[in-house]
Amino acid sequence: MAGHAMNKAIRTFARPLLMLPMLALLAGCNMGGGGNASSQDATQGDLAGARIGAPFTLTNQDGAATSWDDFKGQYRLVYFGYTYCPDICPVDLQRIMQGFAQFEQARPALAAKVQPMLISVDPGRDTPAVLKTYVAAFHPRLIGLTGSPDQIAKVAKDFAVIYNKEESAGASDYLVSHSRTPYLFGPDGQPIALVPVDDPGTPDVDEGAPDKVRAFLEKWVK
Repeated sequence: MAGHAMNKAIRTFARPLLMLPMLALLAGCNMGGGGNASSQDATQGDLAGARIGAPFTLTNQDGAATSWDDFKGQYRLVYFGYTYCPDICPVDLQRIMQGFAQFEQARPALAAKVQPMLISVDPGRDTPAVLKTYVAAFHPRLIGLTGSPDQIAKVAKDFAVIYNKEESAGASDYLVSHSRTPYLFGPDGQPIALVPVDDPGTPDVDEGAPDKVRAFLEKWVK
């Protein structure tokens, strides 16, 4: 699916499912860029009241079953992507986890309440062993989650993430287009706000700088 068609699909999918600003769904990897939602008041994030998230059980990078409810009482920083992503995913993860590391250094007790996780949208290639090497490159507390194609499809639907495997005739490799939605959930499992990421459409503004991720976490993690 081309980027234009995927963006249209995202808009169609999002309207009946979520009470979200349109900027909450961003194009990822080979799909191009998008904006980052910024309208947050002092008490509620831009995802307050959105119907995002549901219990799941997937497999972590060590091959162990890991459930959403394992993290009850913790903030959950959730990024959907995949290890073979050539551009957006690794940059987003690097900057988000750099910001998290800054937050961890400045506010270790609060950072201990946050569990960062990468949920793969490429279960065919992202085995636990592949994820283990990948997530370790970003931060020791980042966990990677994968599962069967059916499991990932259900989790993606529950978390309002759209993805599509893009294959070319005669090619053995492929890309996965997916919506770019890094979420922060609260200790009760309810969505709070979108984690800052850079918008390629505004080259003069660095919305996803690590210090902005740190400021974001300082604002919402209590």
